[in-house]
Amino acid sequence: MTGIPQTSMENKFFKYGLAGAVGGIAGGIAFGILMALMSFLPTVAGLVGSSSAVVGFIVHMAISIFIGITFGILLGERSRTYQQGLLWGLVYGVVWWILGPMVIMPTMMGMGMQFGAAFTGPMMMSLLGHLVYGALTGLVFVWFSSRNS
Repeated sequence: MTGIPQTSMENKFFKYGLAGAVGGIAGGIAFGILMALMSFLPTVAGLVGSSSAVVGFIVHMAISIFIGITFGILLGERSRTYQQGLLWGLVYGVVWWILGPMVIMPTMMGMGMQFGAAFTGPMMMSLLGHLVYGALTGLVFVWFSSRNS
């Protein structure tokens, strides 16, 4: 067998996933505060058939953790410095701004894709939230993974 031994790959996968989850929690809390200020959490709760802001925050945090884990697994190798973590976090935030509020969420709610609304006020606020989320996720990923090397 060539390359990294399997146990080393498993350790790296776990380490990057865990650091991504911690980053996702930090980014999710900040973005969640912005969503609460914009009264958007009940809309997120609609993904699970609720209109409760508390349920919306729980759903939002579950999504944030999942996206953080995938950040760590997909971009952990590229995010070894704070500059790299910030850059890749911002890029990942933009990717999820497109996937989340323009593709996945409206499709799940029966509205179809929302690319035509990309540059409306609410979508620009969503972009800001996704950039904050991505930046914090990337920076906290680097901080956590460097502390636990």
